[in-house]
Amino acid sequence: MTASVALRRALISVSDKTGLTEFATALAARGVQILSTGGSAKALREAGLQVTDVAEITGFPEMMDGRVKTLHPAVHGGLLALRDNPDHVAAMVQHGIGGIDLLVVNLYLFEETVAKGADHDTCIENIDIGGPAMIRAAAKNHGFVTVVVDVQDYDAVLAELDAQDGATTLPFRQRQAQIAYARTAAYDAAVSTWMAEAIGEATPRRRAFAGTLAQGLRYGENPHQQAAFYVTGETRPGVASARQWQGKELSYNNINDTDAAFELVAEFDASQGPACAIIKHANPCGVAQGASALEAYRRAFDCDRTSAFGGIIALNRPLDGATAEEIVKIFTEVVIAPDADEDAKRIFAGKKNLRLLTTGGLPDSLAGGLTFRQVAGGFLAQGRDNGHVARADLRIVTERQPSEDELADLMFAWTVAKHVKSNAIVYAKDLATVGIGAGQMSRVDSTRIGRRKSEDMAQALGLDQPLTVGSAVASDAFFPFADGIEALAEAGARAVIQPGGSMRDDEVIAAANRLGLAMVLTGQRHFRH
Repeated sequence: MTASVALRRALISVSDKTGLTEFATALAARGVQILSTGGSAKALREAGLQVTDVAEITGFPEMMDGRVKTLHPAVHGGLLALRDNPDHVAAMVQHGIGGIDLLVVNLYLFEETVAKGADHDTCIENIDIGGPAMIRAAAKNHGFVTVVVDVQDYDAVLAELDAQDGATTLPFRQRQAQIAYARTAAYDAAVSTWMAEAIGEATPRRRAFAGTLAQGLRYGENPHQQAAFYVTGETRPGVASARQWQGKELSYNNINDTDAAFELVAEFDASQGPACAIIKHANPCGVAQGASALEAYRRAFDCDRTSAFGGIIALNRPLDGATAEEIVKIFTEVVIAPDADEDAKRIFAGKKNLRLLTTGGLPDSLAGGLTFRQVAGGFLAQGRDNGHVARADLRIVTERQPSEDELADLMFAWTVAKHVKSNAIVYAKDLATVGIGAGQMSRVDSTRIGRRKSEDMAQALGLDQPLTVGSAVASDAFFPFADGIEALAEAGARAVIQPGGSMRDDEVIAAANRLGLAMVLTGQRHFRH
């Protein structure tokens, strides 16, 4: 490998022509000969630059609708030849192959084509072949060749040439090679993922995925852990695609919790009214619907005011000034909503550490997709939990029938329980949570924790009894024993929704009948570990 390589000859073939003419003009001004193809060559000539067509050096015209143009020894020999190997140099001389010192390629817009919902044949035609082949060749030969695959690196190349008197250093070329291989890997991951979906292959032999750096993070869950935030390009509205209007950079935990909050609140159709979710450490500490965003927030806040301090707030409707005025009364880390009006932005502007994110829409709670979790030596992949239960799916199994109001609260509590860490118990009344027990090893413990939190809030609000009295309760999985039902009755609950499926269902149902509770079964569970 050579520490410093003078840049004399460049091959440019790009789909994204942002900044192309400016970059190529700067190269030409430094005496670099430019080779190019197709639309890139046309754009450069129109800018007044002198360009040599690749067809002139290969002796073959572009053919087969542009599928074949750079796959030729005159190109790949110029990229792969080791300039300090006498045999390679002799072969170049014998076959009239000129060295290529700089390759500038960005690939056919495959990911964008898929995102637009193009048909199968159009997606196939947007799979780049020659581009990845050249990129990999140039990156392999980074001892002599500089490769550029991202528009944002144009300035870095020019700065390097200025600093090195028209040459590039080995560390610079190594960095560019790493970026190049990551790009082709991400591209192939996108193609293979799309193809698996297109042919209905749910468990492909190899699963690949990739992300693009959105921001480096100060640390991860804890200060001793390094971390960064990568985005996949998925169009699902959320923290990855949101606009941040103010506040400090999001932390690792902020991003994780904000995603959890927005996914939860998106379960509630905005056309059916405002909803608010308050999240702390990826668990909801209050969720409510209301006649206004302000009312929804207040009711969510009254579920657990202590835990709400320093939490994440998500709304399913635009944030307005009145709601913002209420939110700033306590310390809040992040507020995320589809939009925010000018009054809300003005009010938040006085809180420099509070982050405001707007997304332009809500994620589709019924949409599919994959989620991943790493384990030692591998990772688990599963479909997103988009399970949905309608009222018609419910099976009433007790002597006592739930009232219409209780049914509404049961459905509300069931929706929230889907987003609570298992074992999950959610008490609800009048479309607001009034007690949440999360993440316990015993379902009975979750039941008791939810009740205790309700008792604490009743005392804080000056009420003479816990809000769990007269509530409806959701359990994310079945009750293995009757003791859970007995604990709910002690808390004053009147109705319960659960999946069913326990070996002791009959015992559990009998306990509900004995205690005067209404019980409905969903036949579906929502574990969230």
